[in-house]
Amino acid sequence: MTLAGAVIALVLLLAASAALGVFVNWRATRARPRHDVQHEVIQPHRLGADGLGEVATLLQFSTEMCTRCPGVHRVLSSVADDHEGVRHLDVDLTHRPDIARHFHVLQTPTTLVLDRHGVVQTRFGGTPGRDVLELELNRLIAEDANV
Repeated sequence: MTLAGAVIALVLLLAASAALGVFVNWRATRARPRHDVQHEVIQPHRLGADGLGEVATLLQFSTEMCTRCPGVHRVLSSVADDHEGVRHLDVDLTHRPDIARHFHVLQTPTTLVLDRHGVVQTRFGGTPGRDVLELELNRLIAEDANV
C-alpha cells in the first residue's frame, strides 16, 4: 500500500468513526416518547420526595461523579421554575443502585418527564435540550387543559 493509499484509508476510517459517534450521541440524547417508555406510576416517596408537580415533574437521575449533572440540574430547575405546576426532582443514584436497576439507568444524567399522575411520558439519556423539554412540557400542559 502506498503512503497516499494509507492516508486515504486513515481519513475514511476517522470520518466513519466520527459519523458513528455523532449518530450514537444523537440516539442517546433524543427524547423517547411515551410509546417507547414504561407506563409505571412513580411513587415520589420511594425516591425520597414528598410529592410530584401538579402538572408535570422533571425527574433527574444523577451521581456524585457525573460531570454533566450539575449543568442539567440548573437547566431542569430553570425550566420547572418557568412553568406553573412543574417540579424538578434530582435523585442521586450513587448509593441507590436499586433505583438505577429499577429504572434501567445506564448513564447519568437520565431525565424522565412525568405527567401529573406520575406516569413516565418521555425519557432522555444524557443532556436534554431546553427547547425539547419546553416542547414536552407544553404538550403535557395542553393535554392537561383538554382533560
